[in-house]
Amino acid sequence: MSYRNFIPRSPQTVAESLRGNGSRYMMDSMQAVTERLRNFLQFVAIKLIDDPSQAQLKVAELGPRKLRFKLVLAQADVAMLIGRNGFTASAIRSVLKAAADKEGVQVNLQIHSHEEEAEILARGDHH
Repeated sequence: MSYRNFIPRSPQTVAESLRGNGSRYMMDSMQAVTERLRNFLQFVAIKLIDDPSQAQLKVAELGPRKLRFKLVLAQADVAMLIGRNGFTASAIRSVLKAAADKEGVQVNLQIHSHEEEAEILARGDHH
């Protein structure tokens, strides 16, 4: 299981990633799919939160064609990204799942605050 940290990108880079164009995306297909999904999620999150400098996006490969994305945000941003009654998070998950399904990949999205992530890591519960 490997994790990569959130790295803000320009809208042009995100758009290139979503299209899959560019020589750096000529990697193996799963790695390219992972990057495109990661960049999409990163682009959406940046637009919806107040403090992107505190955001981390972690990606774990759970198995063949199965990914877990974990957004770790400031507490106020968690509430903003989840939205009233969870509608915003549900919409993000739906679009992410649709994009992943198109590529034959299963995805899961978790949204945590830094405090919640620290508690999870302290318990040793990395799932």
